[in-house]
Amino acid sequence: MADTLLVRALKSQPKILNLSNKKLEKVPKAIGKLECVVHLQLKNNKLKSLPDEISYLYQLQILNLGNNEIEELPESMVHLTMLERLHLFHNKLTTLAPKVLSSFKSLTILNLNSNLLKTIPPEICRLVNLQHLSMDYNKLTELPVEICALTRLEEFHAANNQLTSLPLEFGFLINLQKLHLQKNRIRELPESIGKCYKLRVFDIAANDLRIFPTELINIPLKEMYCEENPLLQHVPVHSVQEEEVLSLKETAARYVMKELKDRWSYLRRAIRHYPQIRDMLAQASKCAVCGESFLNTWLECVRFIDAKADLKLGNLSGLVPMRALLCSYKCFNSKGHEYYGVAFP
Repeated sequence: MADTLLVRALKSQPKILNLSNKKLEKVPKAIGKLECVVHLQLKNNKLKSLPDEISYLYQLQILNLGNNEIEELPESMVHLTMLERLHLFHNKLTTLAPKVLSSFKSLTILNLNSNLLKTIPPEICRLVNLQHLSMDYNKLTELPVEICALTRLEEFHAANNQLTSLPLEFGFLINLQKLHLQKNRIRELPESIGKCYKLRVFDIAANDLRIFPTELINIPLKEMYCEENPLLQHVPVHSVQEEEVLSLKETAARYVMKELKDRWSYLRRAIRHYPQIRDMLAQASKCAVCGESFLNTWLECVRFIDAKADLKLGNLSGLVPMRALLCSYKCFNSKGHEYYGVAFP
């Protein structure tokens, strides 16, 4: 049947060719003669591979291989450099060949849902034009830091995997608008997620979160889903802590960072000659109470904010726990702030 369809297609030279739902186990080699095809549909078949002749489809922009039995990306796909949309959902992919993946520089949509992927190769960063990436229902335990280089990404789906964290550099995804991470095992979100200023929809339901990053309040979210997480509850218990003794390194770092605020300080000029110290101080945090900088996280606290009044969320009500970092017990014991110490059961 497929051969007959291809014979007819050779006469008309179509730009769109639909071979879906044909129970195909192989794609006829004659496919290579249809160099004019821009859109090729091969979903809902029994394909395990593609013929080498697929490499002649130089103009191919849309390829749908969804719901087949493909276990790896055929090397012949390296030549499909014009691809803009690639659908590989419901296959048996266990790995993504780095060489093939690297060739998809024009890709804007990649659908990898419902496969058997355990890892994503670092070469994912080569997909510089990617806007929509979906990898729901796989077996991923982590994401490569290189995924944060996809600065044009607008929508990212990685639900129903086994992720326990996100890369610390996640905030580089500055154009991200929709983020779906429900039903994973994520215990903590990176502070850098607060740099995703275009994020509008965030689904982190059914994970292992206890608290949200400090900067989440700066994101103009429209919808957030966080049910089925063991979030901290607002149950205040009185506690006063004695002033701590800082290490020499911490004391020196705080003094230097305070001096750096003075534009006439000698240290401000001298530190240019010590790049390692400068890089170390760049990792410092600011106290939520006094605003002073400190090197190491001294005291992690929580602030409970109203989902509707503070986050302006229409789909969520009640209090949301937000992380806050304090520089000392002196600040913690001071009056007039809304930060609570975190009590572990």
